Amino acid sequence: MIDNLKIFEVLLIMGGYFVLLGTSGKLVNYILSKISKEPLNKKISKEVLDTGFVVGKCENLLILTFMLLSAYTALALIFAAKTIVRGEDMRNNSLFFLSGTMINVTYSVIIGLIVKAFIENIETLTINIGTVLQLL
Repeated sequence: MIDNLKIFEVLLIMGGYFVLLGTSGKLVNYILSKISKEPLNKKISKEVLDTGFVVGKCENLLILTFMLLSAYTALALIFAAKTIVRGEDMRNNSLFFLSGTMINVTYSVIIGLIVKAFIENIETLTINIGTVLQLL
C-alpha cells in the first residue's frame, strides 16, 4: 500500500506541474486581453510577450515547488527578483507586468493548494478509489 501511495503522490505532483505549465499562459493572456480590451499582441511586442512567457513559466515552477515544500516566505523572492530584473519594463507598462504577475502568482498558488490538499488526503483518496474499483 505504501508503494502505491508514493506512486499516486508522484503522479499528483507531476499532474499539478503539467496542468499549471499547460494552462497558466493561456489564462494570463485571456485575462489581460479582457482587461486591456484588445489582444495583447497588438499592445505588446512579440519579444516582450515571449520573454514574459518564459519568465511566467519559471514563476510557475518556483511557486508550485515552494508551495509543495511549504516554503511560503520564499514566494517573496519571486517578487523581489522580478522587480530587480524587470523594473524598467514594469514602469513602462504596468498593466501587462504587474497584472500578469499577480494573475500568474495567484493561479500558481491555487494549483499548489489543490495539489497539497490532494497529497494531504492521499490515503482517503486511494481508499475511496480502491472501493470504487472493487465495485466495478
